[in-house]
Amino acid sequence: MITSLIYLAVLFPLAGFLINGIYGRKIRSEKIIGIIGSAAVGIPFLVSIGAFIESLGLPPDNREIIISLFNWMNAGGLNVNIAYQIDQLSLIMALVVTGVGFIIHVYSIGYMHGDKGFWRFFAYMNLFIFAMMNLILADNFVLLFLGWEGVGLCSYLLIGFWYDRKFEKSTTADAAKKAFIVNRIGDFGFLLGMFLIYLTFGSLNFNDVFSRASAFGVNETTFSFIALFLFIGATGKSAQIPLFVWLPDAMAGPTPVSALIHAATMVTAGVYMVARCSIIFASAPVILSLIAVIGLLTALFAASIGLVQNDIKKVLAYSTISQLGYMFLALGVGAFSAGIFHLMTHAFFKALLFLGAGSVIHAMHEEQNIQNYGGLKKHMPKTALTFLIAALAISGIPPLSGFFSKDEILWYSFSQGNIYFWLIGVFTALLTAFYMFRLYFLSFEGKERFGNDKHPHESPAVMTYPLIVLAVLSAVGGFVGVPEIFSGEHGNFFHSWIAPVFSAAERKMSLYGFHTHFEEILLMVISVVGAAASIYSARYIYLHRIKLADRLSSRFGRIYGILLNKYYVDEVYDKVIVDPVVKVSDKLFWKIADNWFIDGIVNGTATVITSLSQYIRKIQTGVAQSYALIMMAGIAAALLWIIISNL
Repeated sequence: MITSLIYLAVLFPLAGFLINGIYGRKIRSEKIIGIIGSAAVGIPFLVSIGAFIESLGLPPDNREIIISLFNWMNAGGLNVNIAYQIDQLSLIMALVVTGVGFIIHVYSIGYMHGDKGFWRFFAYMNLFIFAMMNLILADNFVLLFLGWEGVGLCSYLLIGFWYDRKFEKSTTADAAKKAFIVNRIGDFGFLLGMFLIYLTFGSLNFNDVFSRASAFGVNETTFSFIALFLFIGATGKSAQIPLFVWLPDAMAGPTPVSALIHAATMVTAGVYMVARCSIIFASAPVILSLIAVIGLLTALFAASIGLVQNDIKKVLAYSTISQLGYMFLALGVGAFSAGIFHLMTHAFFKALLFLGAGSVIHAMHEEQNIQNYGGLKKHMPKTALTFLIAALAISGIPPLSGFFSKDEILWYSFSQGNIYFWLIGVFTALLTAFYMFRLYFLSFEGKERFGNDKHPHESPAVMTYPLIVLAVLSAVGGFVGVPEIFSGEHGNFFHSWIAPVFSAAERKMSLYGFHTHFEEILLMVISVVGAAASIYSARYIYLHRIKLADRLSSRFGRIYGILLNKYYVDEVYDKVIVDPVVKVSDKLFWKIADNWFIDGIVNGTATVITSLSQYIRKIQTGVAQSYALIMMAGIAAALLWIIISNL
């Protein structure tokens, strides 16, 4: 069985990391390094396909297989194995991570051409895939956390890959450090959740924990604390309010890094973790509602910021945060399958958008300000067409993939009885369509706004073919989740496929969903018409009436400034959190605790010993007569003590 070889999907990326990491500098040939790095991800993709095909032949409720390799730790009551769980959820994630990852690795061969750290880049990318595969295939929380921390480490290494370059007002190293620290805050919450899970259920293995969570009479308060701590971890990794601030700065890394880690895979780790722990969250309805609210607010918040950003990668970064908010909205209303479905389609079109942006940046000699683009379609027709497909997909235009997944989330939000969730979700979707086509029209249409020093051209085939493949996936990938209203007796394949994973959670929740097909179609039409109107508005303003945009920004200058400065969240964090911590660390922990107390003890001990030695060493005169006199005095004192003691 190919499924029994799933560990190869983990080991090959590790092997690629070791080969390129150890011998990459000596190999020197970019072609060989690129082939090794890409094959280390392509082979796991083939293994994942084979496992998926095999699972299709198994009964729907019997597709879970545990592949245990060896015992990792056995201490007290804690028993953890290096073991991988193969089921519908982990297979979907494996296909996305390795499939999209392979495409991005191939693209990187062209994008990173000539870079002095070419071998190091592919080593880090392979290490990331290794960590991510451990995260999504793990059958226990400890192994999942190993992958969780591994992708955090790789994120740090890849964001700061160009460590000698400037990024905005600081450096790429500062951006990497910011991502690392913010993620550690979330990871602390995740650890607390794991500790509480072990104290409550006596195990950290998924099957043990989830089966006991279904059967145990654990009170809702305990479930709420566990779910809250786990969700804190998810907000860090998946960039939700309040721990989203690292993701826009993560754009300091090479564009393929943004496509792989910060669009298609790592940032979805929090979504995957919540979905994997669905039974725990279903047992904590208050936290589940909190997840929906945080996701919705994050989606709206990030989309509003994306309206005015001019850095092409920053627009896509805030778009990613917004789309992740949609995924958490789906999870919060109990639509776990819809959240994972959007995760999959988002990986296609967002990776395409980032790689398309990378193609533009490559052609424009590192220029990233879309105000300095314009008319690129005639110079880069393939990039323009694929970027347009991705923009249509993320805007929810049928029949592209984003339409099916986003519409399903909006429908679930409405059908669960919360009209406000649906209204805000639709409004956010309209903002998404507007800022994405603002980006498209300013970049590819209209007059050229770049100087004679720029000579844009289409990217080489090694970069354009991955764009074409992702464009096809963005166009047709949604058909695996066609709503039942259109698919008839065949039903929604994606939902039917993944439903057994979430069956226990859905049984615990009170889901409504009793609405007519007319309502579903009406809401669908409203969403599509609204998105089309937003696209037309963006075209009218930024293609035909470009001066209107300037007048609007002047008229609403205060609002425009707030959005352009991202609601001053970073500045507030600096004033309220960072600066006080630095000052306390400087005055209390460094000057008092470290310099005065700790150093005082260490240095004081040395001073005392030095002073004592000044007196003790005077005894060592080197004169034999003095030593003999002291010995006789000692003997006399001892005899006197003995005589007095016996009286």
